[in-house]
This record gives sequence, C-alpha cells and structure tokens, in this order.
Amino acid sequence: MTRIVGLLGGSFNPAHGAHRRISLFAAQALGLDEVWWLVSPGNPLKPAKGMAPLPARFASARRQARGTPIRVTAIERELGTRYTVDTLRELARRWPKRRFVWLMGADNLAQFVQWKGWRQIARTMPIAVMARPGYDHAAVASPAMAWLRRYRTSAAGIRNRIGWSAPALVYLRFDPDRRSATAIRQADPHWADSLATGGLRDGVSHRPIPADAA
Repeated sequence: MTRIVGLLGGSFNPAHGAHRRISLFAAQALGLDEVWWLVSPGNPLKPAKGMAPLPARFASARRQARGTPIRVTAIERELGTRYTVDTLRELARRWPKRRFVWLMGADNLAQFVQWKGWRQIARTMPIAVMARPGYDHAAVASPAMAWLRRYRTSAAGIRNRIGWSAPALVYLRFDPDRRSATAIRQADPHWADSLATGGLRDGVSHRPIPADAA
C-alpha cells in the first residue's frame, strides 16, 4: 500500500515537545504512516540572528523524535532548495510512490500569501492546518484561507485514502500547546551548547550531517 507521509517544515530552533505532539496528533488524525521533519538550513521569512547552526537544530529534533514514527531530515541542504514550493516539488518527484501531506500551523496559514508560490504548494499536495493559540482568527480571516476555503475536506477523506485531489485543506483542532521555541531560547540562550552534533545522519537520505554545517 502507498505510504502516506506528513511533512512538517521549520527552523526547529530548537525542536520541542509541541512539535512532537502536533506531529503525532496529525499522524493519528490523518492516518499517516510517518512524519518527516524538514529542518530548514535557513527560513527566508525568519531573521538569521539568533538562529543556531543546523547540526544543533537537527540534534534537538532527533532528541524530540526519539521513539516515534518521525524522521528528521535536512534534505533541503542536499537538494539545494531555499523555498518550500521547490522542496515539495522535488520531494514529490523523487518519491513518486509516496503520498505527501503538508503540515503547518495556523500561524503559517495567516501569512501563507507571503510564501513564494503558495498556490503551487496547495496544488502539489493536500495541506493540513493545525490550530495554534492566538492565530486561529488571523488564519481564518487570511487571504489564503479565502482562496483555500472552497477546497476544504475532512480528515477522514485523507485517512481513508480518498481525499487526494489537490488543492485540499484539512483544519485540525486539538487542545492547545503553548510551548514555543522563542520561550525556550529566552529561558536558555545557550541551549545549543549542550547538544552533541557529531555522527548525525539524515533520517531520509541517510547521509551524514557535517558538524560544521551552517
């Protein structure tokens, strides 16, 4: 049977329990076989200041994903892609026997129109939006939602392998998790210093992550 993979992209600066929780919730709600965490080399919409090196962010993600059907990957570094639209197009091309679902928080839907090729992203694979405290109103009122609303479908459609036309939008609601990377960095600005970054391997390509990768 074709495997269904959820894709959650982000800086993971650092990864934390809320990333893990929403990924496992989405996997159960949508019947995903696994989730890939795409640890971005650099987010065009986020400032470089305060961004930990890729190996530290990757290591933090590996620690959070332990014991779950979550694979941690820095595949964008290998693909040489900078924008999500290019990454998703390449993943769909490289793994044609898998079906992908793009996972994102309501905060990202609120600013989705700022993403390069956001309509093309929606046409590439179904999108599952996860509620996030403080962002639901902005997400529902966003220009992207105005365009995507006509394509809303149910989680059951994805879970039963029948809701596979794209664009397709699923809105998932669950008890809010207020943990955030920003709060973690404020509480411990040196969080990355304690992580071992040697001997890391990509969870998808299985290639080594150089300890000195930017």
